[in-house]
Amino acid sequence: MGKYTENLPKGMLRFGSKTLVQHQIDVLRTAGIEEIVIVTGYRSDTIKYPAVKYCHNPNYAETNMVESLMCAREEMDGDLLVAYSDVLYTPKLAKRMVEQPADISVAVDPEWREYWLARYGTTETDLETLTIRGRFVVDLGVPANSSAGIDHRYVGLIRFSTAGLDKALTLYDSKKASGESWTKSGNEFQKGYMTDFLGELIQAGAKVTPVMAAKQWLEFDTEQDYELILKHLQTGTLTTFFELGEILV
Repeated sequence: MGKYTENLPKGMLRFGSKTLVQHQIDVLRTAGIEEIVIVTGYRSDTIKYPAVKYCHNPNYAETNMVESLMCAREEMDGDLLVAYSDVLYTPKLAKRMVEQPADISVAVDPEWREYWLARYGTTETDLETLTIRGRFVVDLGVPANSSAGIDHRYVGLIRFSTAGLDKALTLYDSKKASGESWTKSGNEFQKGYMTDFLGELIQAGAKVTPVMAAKQWLEFDTEQDYELILKHLQTGTLTTFFELGEILV
């Protein structure tokens, strides 16, 4: 994010009158989630919100998403909703995820092409596979050169039931003991993405249920993303690819 995150983590960027993290806290509260844990890394001193627990990843510069998640392992008790700090999602989607009965659920966007056209001007960039067969996700997270056949986009919102979390932690412990690289990305163990983790859960036989999230999310990944979203917010055109709904900006 260049100039915007020289002294701030992405989650502390402002969207309207609030930071992304504050928006997420508000959305989670609206969805009925009371116990919120934030895993911090870069400039952890800038993230200070009441009634929230914090876990710090001291090795944030050398690790990735999976290791950051595991920094909060001691706080994992019962159902778990995993979110990224640079992805804003609606209360509607958060509630939908919380109400899922499946052991492992992931939010996916069946209308991602419309968002990509607004975001990039093309559907042929920043692509990765996501395949749904029947009622389950059977593959995801592999970089792709063409959008052909990619009918859904991984959003970055994941729910584990207690049983699903047990499966995930068992796989993590086994993977860590082996020290093997992640199959999907080829990254070394400590630099695993959540899509790596989910992909290996699927390979191990876990059932991953898709939850539809059309117009329910925004990603603040680059300077261009941030500037474009703010422009659409100011001009009143954001609703062409995002349902503001209950989000008060």
